[in-house]
Amino acid sequence: MKNNDDYVLTIDFGTQSVRTIIFDYNGNVIAFAKSEYEEPYFSPAPGYCEQNPEYYWEHMLKTTNEVARQAPDVLKKIKSMGITCFRDTPVFLDKDLNVVRPSILWLDQRQAALKEKLPLFHRFAFKIVGMSEVVKLNMKRTPAIWLQENEPENWNKIDKYVPLSCYLIYRLTGQLKDSPANCTGHFPINFKKLAWRSKHDLQRVVFRIPNRMLCDLVPVGEVIGTISEEVSKVSGIPAGINLYSTGSDKGSETIGTGSKPLTMASISYGTASSVEVMMKKYVEPSPFLPAYGAPIPGFYQTEFQVYRGYWMITWFMKEFGKGETAEAKILDMATEEVLNKKMLAIPPGSDGLVLQPYWGPGLDRPEARGAVIGWTDIHTRMHLYRAIVEGIAYELRDNLERIEKNAHTKVTEIRLSGGGARSSAICQITADIFGLPVARVKNTEAASVGTAIAVGLADGTFKSLEEATERMVEVQDRFEPNPENQAKYDYLFNKVYKHMYPRLSSLYKKIREYKNEYPSNGQN
Repeated sequence: MKNNDDYVLTIDFGTQSVRTIIFDYNGNVIAFAKSEYEEPYFSPAPGYCEQNPEYYWEHMLKTTNEVARQAPDVLKKIKSMGITCFRDTPVFLDKDLNVVRPSILWLDQRQAALKEKLPLFHRFAFKIVGMSEVVKLNMKRTPAIWLQENEPENWNKIDKYVPLSCYLIYRLTGQLKDSPANCTGHFPINFKKLAWRSKHDLQRVVFRIPNRMLCDLVPVGEVIGTISEEVSKVSGIPAGINLYSTGSDKGSETIGTGSKPLTMASISYGTASSVEVMMKKYVEPSPFLPAYGAPIPGFYQTEFQVYRGYWMITWFMKEFGKGETAEAKILDMATEEVLNKKMLAIPPGSDGLVLQPYWGPGLDRPEARGAVIGWTDIHTRMHLYRAIVEGIAYELRDNLERIEKNAHTKVTEIRLSGGGARSSAICQITADIFGLPVARVKNTEAASVGTAIAVGLADGTFKSLEEATERMVEVQDRFEPNPENQAKYDYLFNKVYKHMYPRLSSLYKKIREYKNEYPSNGQN
């Protein structure tokens, strides 16, 4: 174990902001800086979400220089650092490693038309194993395929097709390399082997990205590169610091909440909401959905994601919450705080209003749409708001039960992170719906804490994950299930929610056929 004068630097690139933090190895924050994006993305067309990769770099520089200003002496002592980044956002580089066009963010809703069909053998093989619709949706969502169809002139300029994390690592170190745990999304990676798929791999053809365009992968826990003199001058980060191969935001959050492998689940109530269980075995959450490599060696993270998650809260505020937004300004509060207080006036179960949060379809249910059932004349806007919060938790519980079944394990506690975790009301609803104790950690920057732990394990500061968790993670609040509320939620979950998708799936397919026949703004 290193002495108490050792520190670690982390940079967390989120969808809404970037944060740079210096931790000591007891979990204390020594310096902190955050830069919120004035424009998280721009939309050249309805449903499009794009951003220039340089935009994230420029905001990072604001935070690193601010941290250097806050703690210059401490910064000089740092030998190790790591970054974490949101996932599934490619950067398109030419032969000189210049950006060809803006990145297409994971939030983007455009879909390729799939003008070029898969070879007959592949179509037959995917149909035999029931993967046809999953493969089709995956291909439609792959930016590489959309570019090939719609911007062939740009596609022909692209020499390297890399995750945003890889581009940021390149800017920091000059190395166009990345961690396999960062390549989640529409990239041709074998998650079990943590390596790029070979050209003979059946699933390799789905993404249509040649291997020559991909970056080199550096195993988790190894040094990717060091901070260059040139970068040091503009960023304030001392030259020579080792940048370690870690992992993406959701995986880092799981570690940063102190979730123990197999027995604890990590729930992230972020723009995309997810439930994750870390384990040493590779266990797929459901057929045809992979587990992901963890930011630390020797572990996988089995995950389900609600694609639009707590994005739905933003959607609700925009469409129905103008009054609360105005009220929040007067009270100098966040709009979510006003809504969460008002939500408490609605009884658990929202008086029988049940919401299925498929505002964005999942890979295993590509035809799914959002649904709300149980409306009567007593229901109000706040019933709908609470039903959103409850519906996301219902979906995550449903998915956690599938993980438990596949992994032959039983989760005994839930750790929460993300914006939704800041609300005690939402924490309590989560405990009641899952029927499990819920813990909220003291440091809400769970992805940064998880990255610090991953770096500490990599550079030898910590001898085990248990030691790292004990020193770096502190629980702030615990929420126990309320038996009366739990009984109500169990009834609605088992008698209503679990039956919604099976009953509605045929109608979702009809709606998809309708949208294909009568598209609006090119969106399906």
